[in-house]
Amino acid sequence: MSSSPHLKTPRRPGLRARSRHFWQRVSEGRQVDDLWAQFAADARASYGFYSREVDWDEFKGASRWRRPFHVAWALFQAMLMKLSAARRVLLLAALVMLALSGIDFRYGSNGFSLDFKFLAAATLFVLLALELTDKITMKRDLEIAREIQSWLVPAAPPEVPGAEIAFAARPQNTVAGDYYDAFYPGADAAAANGPLLVVIADVAGKSVPAALLMATLQASLHTIASEKVPLQALVTRLNRYACAHSLDGRRFTTAVLAEYDPATGALVYVNAGHNAPVLRRASGSLEFLSKGGLPFGIQPGTEYETGSLVLEKGDVAVFYTDGVVEAFDASGSEFGNERWLAAIRALPQAPAAEMLQSLMQRVDEFVGATRQSDDITCLVFRRKP
Repeated sequence: MSSSPHLKTPRRPGLRARSRHFWQRVSEGRQVDDLWAQFAADARASYGFYSREVDWDEFKGASRWRRPFHVAWALFQAMLMKLSAARRVLLLAALVMLALSGIDFRYGSNGFSLDFKFLAAATLFVLLALELTDKITMKRDLEIAREIQSWLVPAAPPEVPGAEIAFAARPQNTVAGDYYDAFYPGADAAAANGPLLVVIADVAGKSVPAALLMATLQASLHTIASEKVPLQALVTRLNRYACAHSLDGRRFTTAVLAEYDPATGALVYVNAGHNAPVLRRASGSLEFLSKGGLPFGIQPGTEYETGSLVLEKGDVAVFYTDGVVEAFDASGSEFGNERWLAAIRALPQAPAAEMLQSLMQRVDEFVGATRQSDDITCLVFRRKP
């Protein structure tokens, strides 16, 4: 059989199609307004990061015209010192070559000219490649750490007779120092309708150091809880362990631990220096779960007070970390306790998952495109009507 002479070779996409495809890959299909909002959020976050290294008191006596130059120089030094010594020299060399690019250097009448603009651009590109290599390597390691951390928290809420739970967690970075959990201590507790342990915690700090301490907290909590000790004894032992690993109180942990009895609706809790969970009664009134003591890891001999109440049908308890109320918008205003309490008061009588979605939506609408400044975790516990 002979091949048909009429078969045509497929055409390669034109320049316009290739350009459009390249732009879609680079922009991930986002609109220009969305890209600009993301850039603005990144720029504000970067400015905040480097400005923490600046001693602003030094510029109080500077004149109105000199102050911007002093601030720019201080921010540049803060950025420069974040690089390794070799890369600092590379960046300075690139900037010197960029400054010399306005001068044309020639050697002889038939010689060559030296283009410092090209050398400066090449040096900056090499520096960018080195920094990207570090970032990609670190990001890969953090992705593995995030996957491991996801094993430490429940993927789905447990079944609770006559009640329901919903939770959401948003780390500021790839890994978080916030921790939430809801489980029946002991292998046979759920089958026997035993008490449910509900936990929310916030390790001081962010990212990897906080995530490592969160992992140790989870491990020690599950180990002690498996012995089915009373809540007060559980809290005391957790605090003793935290104090042994808190670097003299610098790595403390705030937490709320609560035991819920599905048969009676009774809730016994201890608040270790954490944001007080809000209990909204079916009638609309608010109560706060504030009884307890100091955060874990500050004082080994701390005595903790337990609080107790009964969840009636239709009552909902909202547990959260400080990243919720301390979320801020583009102007730097905090979401704050008043907005948070107003959001809880306005919750509809709906399943826990819908209540949680409503709360997180209120925070998102306030924050807008501003980059998240802290880990955000929220847990909604509702007794069904």
